[in-house]
Amino acid sequence: MLLVPLIKGGTGGGLTPAQAVQLVNREKAVLIDVCSREEYARGHAAGARHVPLDAFEAQLGTSVKNKALPLVLLCASGSRAHRAAAMARKLGYANVQTLAGGLKAWRDANLPVEKA
Repeated sequence: MLLVPLIKGGTGGGLTPAQAVQLVNREKAVLIDVCSREEYARGHAAGARHVPLDAFEAQLGTSVKNKALPLVLLCASGSRAHRAAAMARKLGYANVQTLAGGLKAWRDANLPVEKA
């Protein structure tokens, strides 16, 4: 079990911040932050839409109508984003990725953070 992240390139199955930025720039991927309202207000990836995990299934369809667009889901550390990814796939979004390491990895990569 501990070798799985190493086999997958050390990302635990998610995208690196650089890969996420490339997906946004090249394929018009949508960044979705699934953190709580309070966490989102304290700071989130620049340009990320807020769809909190506790309302994810109800709100994703209104936030991203085109199910063909790639989605990059993130939270503070990555665990909630993985749960949201499973929900998004169940709702018919085929191209769903998570940001490995979440907002912490985003900040560590010196990428822009906004406050609500």
